[in-house]
Amino acid sequence: MQDLVANKVHDETRQGEAFAPFANDENQYNKKFYIESYGCQMNFSDSEIVASILQNEGFGATRNYEEADLVLLNTCSIREKAEQTVRKRLTEFRKIKDSRPGLLVGVLGCMAERLKSKFLEEEKLVDLVVGPDAYRTLPVLIEEAETGQKSVNVLLSREETYADISPVRLDTNGVTAFISIMRGCNNMCSFCVVPFTRGRERSRDVHSIIAEAQNLFDRGYKEVTLLGQNVDSYYWIDEVNDEIVTFGKLLEKVALVSPELRVRFSTSHPKDITDEVLLTMSKYDNICNYIHLPLQSGSTRVLQLMNRTYTREWYMAKVKRIREIIPDCGISSDIITGFCTETEEDHTDTLSMMETSAYDMSYMFFYSERPGTLAARRYKDDVPEEVKKRRLKEVVELQNRLSYESNKKDVGKTFKVLIEGNSKKSDADWMGRNSQNKVIVFPKENYNYKKGDYVFVKVNDFTQATLIGEVVKEL
Repeated sequence: MQDLVANKVHDETRQGEAFAPFANDENQYNKKFYIESYGCQMNFSDSEIVASILQNEGFGATRNYEEADLVLLNTCSIREKAEQTVRKRLTEFRKIKDSRPGLLVGVLGCMAERLKSKFLEEEKLVDLVVGPDAYRTLPVLIEEAETGQKSVNVLLSREETYADISPVRLDTNGVTAFISIMRGCNNMCSFCVVPFTRGRERSRDVHSIIAEAQNLFDRGYKEVTLLGQNVDSYYWIDEVNDEIVTFGKLLEKVALVSPELRVRFSTSHPKDITDEVLLTMSKYDNICNYIHLPLQSGSTRVLQLMNRTYTREWYMAKVKRIREIIPDCGISSDIITGFCTETEEDHTDTLSMMETSAYDMSYMFFYSERPGTLAARRYKDDVPEEVKKRRLKEVVELQNRLSYESNKKDVGKTFKVLIEGNSKKSDADWMGRNSQNKVIVFPKENYNYKKGDYVFVKVNDFTQATLIGEVVKEL
């Protein structure tokens, strides 16, 4: 079993690891670039920033790496499996480069910062290495690489937010888009490399966020997802209006762009999500009733080792509060099995917490030690791999049941659904999501609906991953 297992509630909308950009007026550009993104939504968002910077330098995007002058891999270090996948892919591009000497291959993102010397010196897999805070220097680094030099910039910043760069929307459906509201992370979770690869937390200018949301809506987009490693700690002092903007206030400002613009956000930290955020969600119909609330472990002892800064009881109280303020809120989570010293009792605590929280879906992993993290320095990775995998299997089986039960409860209900495109399985069906982030598939029939339209859909059937319904008249 792989070290990452995602419950497939969102199977109709999930993207693969590889992410090829769309071809946008290719003939107007002298050179072409191809980019693949791995890992979290933030990486996909960063690729859109990189695409904007490259486009301004005369590079056009292509889906075909064989015709590209520049190949970039935007990488993830969160799991060992992700690094193995990227390394294998780089080896493949190295072989292509041997037959095309002019081709440049570069690594961006978290692996770039963490493994720069290995890529450049030991393995000679790439021509340039660029960290998450150094994308503005790409034009200079490309020029250096074109002369045969190895180019690298992995310096972290305390100020960079790319607030002034308008992202080029890659492989877009024209309906949904990401907006990065902050970068970095101050939560030193002992298992996580993000603070070391993306630097300290800093929030983006509130005015640039609202302007980006407005621009997207004006261009026909109907949903934005506000992104950050911990969105609930967003904090901006608006000197123009003499106002302190918290995440709750930011959420309201984005919702006020238009009642026709749906707003989502990811990711929340249990210790930081506030009543202000929950009450704002309940106040505005266009703020989706969905929260991704990572658990990681249901054991207070393990949570302390993970430096998650909350207890089992704190998390349970937070879920209870969410249900009180937003009764129909969808909740998803992240879960790690087999963290250092985890016992069967700790594992049972995780299972019971899943039952109590009744997650709609979860992203589930077994622990893989990441070099440089606090856990790697402090603790022994002492849970045998076969035990990790067995516990992960039990977690996955439980989540599958919870997802099934959650979807079963929706049969007979009618939801407002935003059409995102064709169903993956049939062009005769539309696919969209409801406020709770559940995928709903329904037949097109003779209705004159199109992507980006809101429709009311009654759920008649379901699978573990998908709701199945039919269009009904407005409520």
